[in-house]
Amino acid sequence: MDIIIIKGGKPLKGSVAVSGAKNAALPLLFSSLLAEGEHRFDNVPLLKDIESTELLLNHLNCETQRIGTQMKVTVNQPESLVAPYDIVRKMRASILCLGPLLARYGKAKVSLPGGCAIGSRPINLHIEPLRQLGAQIEIEHGYVIAKAKKLVGDRIVFDFATVGGTENIMMAATLCKGTTILENVAKEPEISDLARCLRSMGAQIEGEGTSVITIEGVDELKPTDHRVIPDRIEAGTLLLAGAITGGDVKVIDCVPSDVDALINKMTACGFEIDTGVDWMRVKPCDRWRAVDVNTAPYPGFPTDLQAQFMALMTQADGTSVITERIFENRFMHVQELVRMGAKITPKSQVAVVRGEKAGLSGAQVMATDLRASASLILAGLATADETVVSRIYHLDRGYEKLEVKLQSLGAQIERCSV
Repeated sequence: MDIIIIKGGKPLKGSVAVSGAKNAALPLLFSSLLAEGEHRFDNVPLLKDIESTELLLNHLNCETQRIGTQMKVTVNQPESLVAPYDIVRKMRASILCLGPLLARYGKAKVSLPGGCAIGSRPINLHIEPLRQLGAQIEIEHGYVIAKAKKLVGDRIVFDFATVGGTENIMMAATLCKGTTILENVAKEPEISDLARCLRSMGAQIEGEGTSVITIEGVDELKPTDHRVIPDRIEAGTLLLAGAITGGDVKVIDCVPSDVDALINKMTACGFEIDTGVDWMRVKPCDRWRAVDVNTAPYPGFPTDLQAQFMALMTQADGTSVITERIFENRFMHVQELVRMGAKITPKSQVAVVRGEKAGLSGAQVMATDLRASASLILAGLATADETVVSRIYHLDRGYEKLEVKLQSLGAQIERCSV
């Protein structure tokens, strides 16, 4: 088992590059199932979730080859249309193979997915829209069993702006008969990236980035080459790492507008942040004000940066109220921050954080999910004591060599096997 050991209290300085976006790469890789032949993806991050996706694609008779950040996926006729439990249990995004398989082959059997235990994330947001498109779906023995002679376009209104649900139905609708209109869809940059990729495959899609996406079905798609967008959550995490240490950090190879909500909150705290076309820089700040945060669907404040921002607020002047409106179990990192001396009172989906500069001390803590692991690392960077973070396999699901990137900025942080 690996752990991460941090000796903090040192301002980070320098430039650091952002990897490709995990939450964009996963649906993009599954979109390859829509067209037989050789697909090429660039800027694919080296992550455990990408490895799990490769395993599932291999199981579905796809050949994958990786050279650095490039991945080639050769899609062949599958011998089986089953996504088994042993693979799917590792990653929630595995459900994204359901729409492409059903649309192209007329049937699929997909295990109910796993992933971080941060909330219910109901599967019905994927299943009910597919039923509206004409699929017959049953859930038996832990599997989603779906079949359809031919999916037919329809008007679908999502109960709320679900990212995964939007992606799954977008992919399925590309091969539907007729027109599909998706309303109240997610607007995240990852949705727009998927739409661009599908268009390059021959799909007829418009409206991504707005609340309504219209898709005119086509008979078939073709393989494509596509570059994955930068990871906005990693970019925000690195910016916060510079901020919490009072450092001077320039984050490059990113899209600053994708994290406008974070930049606005950090500016309200008193941080000076400069931005360019593909970079952003946080300048040194000795003391910063507490501000309140409410997570919301894009372009609101990202739930995936809530835990990291909470670490920043433990060092702020004043009291902040952080409200989690996306996932009901996303305060599991609170008890670990409290172990480090943070003054946080969680109340259901609201946490009251009483900031105190230098109020944290090193401790042995345990990561409870992907973004919580990053939060604990940021907290460790803020204290001169030694912090040991265990269960960092969560971290490896969504951050590519985060400790190496922090080392390049001067952090005393290392990964050890125990």
